[in-house]
Amino acid sequence: MALDINQFEKPIRKLRKILKKMAGNPTPKQVHDLRTNTRRLEALLEAKEPDQKERKILKQVSQLRKRAGKVRDMDVLTAYACGLTQTGGEAECSVRLLEHLGAVRKKKAKKLSKLSQEYAPELRKRLKRTSVRLRKNVSRSDSDKNETSSHITTAALRLLSELQEPATLNQSNLHPYRIKVKDLQNLLRLAKNGSDQEFVESLGEVKDSIGEWHDWVELESIAEALLDHPQCQLLKELHRKTQERFRHALATTANMRKKYVSASDRLRGNKRKGPQPAEPVWSATSALAG
Repeated sequence: MALDINQFEKPIRKLRKILKKMAGNPTPKQVHDLRTNTRRLEALLEAKEPDQKERKILKQVSQLRKRAGKVRDMDVLTAYACGLTQTGGEAECSVRLLEHLGAVRKKKAKKLSKLSQEYAPELRKRLKRTSVRLRKNVSRSDSDKNETSSHITTAALRLLSELQEPATLNQSNLHPYRIKVKDLQNLLRLAKNGSDQEFVESLGEVKDSIGEWHDWVELESIAEALLDHPQCQLLKELHRKTQERFRHALATTANMRKKYVSASDRLRGNKRKGPQPAEPVWSATSALAG
């Protein structure tokens, strides 16, 4: 059996700890950890075909992730806004933008804190019970282990096949593509030494580059709605950085698809070959099945 029980339990363990210590005004690290581990737990439970109890967990975890995501966005955008070049009258624009982001962050953090306090007592108990069940499934019964591994491997292979689409990536479909990349990476990490796989690392680079570009898109959109004076140099710099990040994300994604998951155009007799993923892809996916 190639599934790593520690990778199953890690997001559950971290979530229980975060929920116990979540403050009225959560720190950027708490928000980041909450968002990351809720998404990893969602990917795990959805891939293994959750039972009724796990579906209840998924519902609450999903709501927490979405609220954490809104706070996390403000933290990241604030950091980006602080790094923008300020010249002449643009300092006032920068202050307006930072004040707006801070106000939105405070509002979103309050909502996140309220929801986490509401869910924490019962959700922590459910997570603990789920951890026990997962450990039993993965560690003791061969039939349960094989079933769990089969579900997760099937989900990973499905996501792998979906990475070939759409044929052309652009500004409208690049971010949805990132979701598939992130979900596949989360599943492949469940294998023993899964995080060390070459293909998994490449997926992480793609995920991060697209995510950074999308953050700059959001920051530019907020600034355009907030700053209205003509020839705003801050807006021009934002647009330049957004386009720069888009080109980088597109190139990173294209390189990953070409190297690892592109379909072969060669013919076998009278039939065209199907997708021919590279060896590191098979190494990463086969590690799930053992």
